[in-house]
Amino acid sequence: GQRLVDAVRRWGQWVLEEARKELAAYYPHDEDGSIPVGYLWARTLPCQNPSCQAEIPLMRQTWLAKKANKKVALKMLPNRAERRVDFEIVEGDAIDFDPSEGTVSRAKVQCPLCRIGTIDAATTRRLFREGRAGQRMVTVVLHKPGQTGKRYRLPTERDLEAYREAEKALEAKRAQLWAEWGIDPVPDEEIIKPCHEVDRPPMYGMPTWGDLFNPRQKLALITFAEKVRRAYDQMLDEGAEAEFAKAVATYLGLALDKVLEIGNILGRWEPVAQCTRTVFSRQALPMTWDFGETVPIATSAGNWNEHLDRVITATKLALEARNSFCSGNVIHGSATHMPFPSAHFDAVLTDPPYYDNVNYSALSDFFYVWLKRTVGDLYPELFATPLTPKSEEIVADPNRQGGREEAKRFFEEMLTQAFREIHRVLKDDGIAVIVFAHKTTDAWEAIIEALLKAGLYMTASWPIHTEMQARLRAQESAALASSIYMVCRKRTSDEVGVYSEVRREIERRVREKLAQFWEEGIRGADFFMSAIGPAVEAFGRYSRVEKLSGEAVTVKELLEHVRKVVAEFALERILKDAELGGVDAPTRFYVLWRFAYNHAKVKFDEARKLAQSVGFQLEEHWDGKGFVRKEKDVVRILGPKERDRDFLQRGRCETMVDVLHKAVLLWERNDRRGLEELFVQSPYPQEPLRRVAQAVADVLPEGDKERQLLQGLLYGWREAVRETPGQRGLFDG
Repeated sequence: GQRLVDAVRRWGQWVLEEARKELAAYYPHDEDGSIPVGYLWARTLPCQNPSCQAEIPLMRQTWLAKKANKKVALKMLPNRAERRVDFEIVEGDAIDFDPSEGTVSRAKVQCPLCRIGTIDAATTRRLFREGRAGQRMVTVVLHKPGQTGKRYRLPTERDLEAYREAEKALEAKRAQLWAEWGIDPVPDEEIIKPCHEVDRPPMYGMPTWGDLFNPRQKLALITFAEKVRRAYDQMLDEGAEAEFAKAVATYLGLALDKVLEIGNILGRWEPVAQCTRTVFSRQALPMTWDFGETVPIATSAGNWNEHLDRVITATKLALEARNSFCSGNVIHGSATHMPFPSAHFDAVLTDPPYYDNVNYSALSDFFYVWLKRTVGDLYPELFATPLTPKSEEIVADPNRQGGREEAKRFFEEMLTQAFREIHRVLKDDGIAVIVFAHKTTDAWEAIIEALLKAGLYMTASWPIHTEMQARLRAQESAALASSIYMVCRKRTSDEVGVYSEVRREIERRVREKLAQFWEEGIRGADFFMSAIGPAVEAFGRYSRVEKLSGEAVTVKELLEHVRKVVAEFALERILKDAELGGVDAPTRFYVLWRFAYNHAKVKFDEARKLAQSVGFQLEEHWDGKGFVRKEKDVVRILGPKERDRDFLQRGRCETMVDVLHKAVLLWERNDRRGLEELFVQSPYPQEPLRRVAQAVADVLPEGDKERQLLQGLLYGWREAVRETPGQRGLFDG
């Protein structure tokens, strides 16, 4: 084991030194000995105002360093004579502007010169596809040996000339390696589309995987790839066994693939940490406007040695684990056809694909195309296809499988086969632990159907907090913080259940577990998902559950009933009242939405199902008629500040939510007379209104604007009500 670790370290250093000999000239040091460790770039577009036509640097923000004791920013200086933006680096108190304000947000561009040259998102994408976008080096990041921290300066002609020389060197190197390898050393494979995870770059005129790197990055990467291949040949020349040399070269190829994560044109500059972040900060390729170019031969973040060390550390840990307490066998195969005999395992633990959440094969192409160029010749059987094989991946992908229903059917059939294989290889008294997380009932229908069809039933389940807080985007999407761990066994009975009896058992079991989960602090979308396990525990004990008519109860019907039980339970707890008669259906829905999703956008079908659980018709409250807004295939629930302009001037309120929204807006305006009139004319008693206001405020997160408005209203409610005619003393005590 140590021999392997030593060899990876030795040959990794050899690769670095050989690459440095060729690449050092393209990252020139300053005369004072400062070493460049990064370059910040901004893409550019021409202003579309005919009287301006300036070059606009696309920057989401201009912070360079943003720490308590160090603040540095780029200041934009409009140069109207030259129709361009110049820059100045400013620090500390000299920052007399807001660096968090850039020139582009969500593909919408504002010209900093004329201020009227706005480019909408569709035009931005078109200009990129037409080749009208450029790029501009805006900052050089430096480190001086013997000193701590980073320094920043504007690029000089020497920096730009070094980059131009790298462009020329790329052409020669690319031609040389193409002739040697018989394949373009810069990946020319096309990014698949449509595909949510990876198709942003093609939308902006970057159709191939090689387009995700600028010329200097391409030169560096193909140079490192060449050195990895030559290291393998050199090891053989020195007498190493072929399999040993292959193993070392493979680790070196993995190190280069880690360099890719930061060494591309999609990596954002992070001013707090003062480094370029990985392109995979989430499980999809983003479109970035300004990006950081790392220096792989340097000693800063993103360099070759950093990633080589990580590979070595992982290798050492694996070897230590094998030598000390356990060993494992890794098998390359499919979960739908496992190479094990029947009744072989005491337990199977699996974390299957989460329905349509992540198209891993598409994301893997990012690494695959480069591994093919470093170690592909050593593993011809694994790199026989241009991109990763995708047809057998268990994922619900409407683009790949011909529509939403076909995608669901494909996922369920493939997962059923995988679960049948688990059933086959399990001993009769064995257990299967299956982890799943998804916010849609479509996904849960699919996995529960697959479990039941495979002859497995759930005996216990727990929601376990699994997601890092930094990855939760509760304000942007209905993200889950927990995964459901399901413990399953083989079904050994063909007993048929009667739905009326099973339903009572489901309600008892679900309410019992919900009370436990509530006390444990599970909230939001996780709370709804946590009820599925207990319900399926009761439902899945039977091979079939029938209505009195003899008709089988479907999983869809089961989940509809569970949703109603959870909705009722949650409302009782949120509103602190088991009697919900005084709260109308639209308001129950509104409270549940804020509890489960905050301000997130949710797929229409999921929104519809939540509405059905409380008897609310979504269609009656959208298109300006209420607080529901439908945007294509998603639904958003409006807060008081998002209602249309004449909302305050309209007459009778249709729902309790309307009354509360008007009340907080009037309170914000300090319109006491309007507030008094609203309370007098409202058809709703004020105790339920105040209870709903408190409930919504309680479920929204700290710092939320709607929460702040509601808290302000609640704080002043007593005074407002006391002075309202006919309502004096209603809340006394």
